[in-house]
Amino acid sequence: MRFSAFPEAEGTAAPPGNWAAPHVPGEVLVLTGRRLSAQATSALGGVSTLAVADGLLLARTPAGEADAAFARRLTQAGLQTQPNYRYFSLAPSDPGFPGNRGVRVGDRAYHQTYLTRIGAAQAWQTLDAAGRSRNGVLTAVLDTGADRQHPELAGRLLTGCTFDNRGGFTVGAPEVSASSSQGRGHGTGSAGLIGANTDNQEGLSGVLWKGTLLPVKVLGDDGASTVSLVGGLNYAAAQGARVINMSLGAPGKLSDPVLDRAITQAAQRAVLVAAAGNTSGDGIYFPASHPAVIAVGALGREDHLACYSARPGAASGSRQLDIVAPGGNAGTRDGVSTSGPGCLVSGPDDLLTLSATDQGSYVLRAGTSEAAPLVSGVASLMWGANPDLSAAEVRARLLASTRQVGTLKMLDAKAAVEAALK
Repeated sequence: MRFSAFPEAEGTAAPPGNWAAPHVPGEVLVLTGRRLSAQATSALGGVSTLAVADGLLLARTPAGEADAAFARRLTQAGLQTQPNYRYFSLAPSDPGFPGNRGVRVGDRAYHQTYLTRIGAAQAWQTLDAAGRSRNGVLTAVLDTGADRQHPELAGRLLTGCTFDNRGGFTVGAPEVSASSSQGRGHGTGSAGLIGANTDNQEGLSGVLWKGTLLPVKVLGDDGASTVSLVGGLNYAAAQGARVINMSLGAPGKLSDPVLDRAITQAAQRAVLVAAAGNTSGDGIYFPASHPAVIAVGALGREDHLACYSARPGAASGSRQLDIVAPGGNAGTRDGVSTSGPGCLVSGPDDLLTLSATDQGSYVLRAGTSEAAPLVSGVASLMWGANPDLSAAEVRARLLASTRQVGTLKMLDAKAAVEAALK
């Protein structure tokens, strides 16, 4: 008895496979058998093929022809064909992803429940089905720098740059010092929420699986300024960042023409996302209140605006929140009562993210600073799904794809990716 890797296919005309199922576009698998008839040889003439196994060719669909139509033409020539089906991992192997063992902070394990709430896994599956990457596009993080030694950011960070409040700049964007009033690890946490190494069997999952991040340090030990923010925005745009995250701001309806001009220019080429602020009575902070920036509010554990989240108010005029995303539950801040919906004692429901306090560690954080990176990550996935979109189109489709929760528009990663693919 003779055995071969694949059955003899010549002379058969098996119908094409299920072309509605997820498959690699532009490709058809062809089982050739041991001999090709003249008709089969003619059908494959001029077609780009690759021998991937004994008796198996990967044929590239000719330009202008649908995969199913090409497969049907080959079967009519006596060849057996099928799609190059796609198969997906069911979930990332990272302990923090919901359903896995969790990441320990203190004496208990925590999970990234916020990824479930925004539909991250469904967005990844949508990208897989379309044959698109889960890695998004170059995303800049204007913050306190980033811990390059954290294993969850290994290979994810470009060199970046630091801009100080006096107009100086240096290459590199290390985290602020432990004594900084800005909070060491703030930028590392933002970067991790967007693009922590994913499916590497440790730590957390990022919204982007293996995305490239550009750390831009604009918040030094003494905070940021118009000068540092303008320098950071101009630099990020010049480096080709398509999404720029700013988990920073100042309350009040500011008039800052210099920063206003830099924002307007950067928004022509990039999607700008900013945290709305962490006090509920001061309106939406600037630069989130700028019309060219996506203003992100924070949800608590339930689908209610968190007690600390900035919201429309006289201080920022008529500016509304553009979108909301999970930001964790913080306790009382600035005299805000914890009795309202979404205001619970700080702890288990805060967002699990990276910490730079001890290299390779993790921490719980809450705030609009944590909600904004989730929006930036999804915007990056969208642009990766459809690079032909403009910045204005990515922004419009992102905001049009939200899920209504009461009067709020909540981030929906799957719907956003689907909107980008249309």
